[in-house]
Amino acid sequence: MTIYVGNLSYRATEADLKAVFTDYGEVTRVELPTDRESGRMRGFAFVDLSDEAHEDVAIAELDGAEWMGRQIRVNKAKPRDESGNRRINRVKKQESFDE
Repeated sequence: MTIYVGNLSYRATEADLKAVFTDYGEVTRVELPTDRESGRMRGFAFVDLSDEAHEDVAIAELDGAEWMGRQIRVNKAKPRDESGNRRINRVKKQESFDE
């Protein structure tokens, strides 16, 4: 399972995230996506731990915690679709034709 970490400080590094999540188990991967044009971090990351039970504890303890001056969101990442993109649940805004 992969953990999604959102609302990150743009100053956060792979080493910072690894240090936090190491408290919950062996970190096997940290991914910090960056903007293709600017190269700037996008404000979220994906983290994998070696044990799924440890991931559940990390999610429970870190979701909503303040870290680097921001309240982070930590939850299970959405699985990737066939094209390799993560699925995003978006609600389409319905236009009203009643005036």
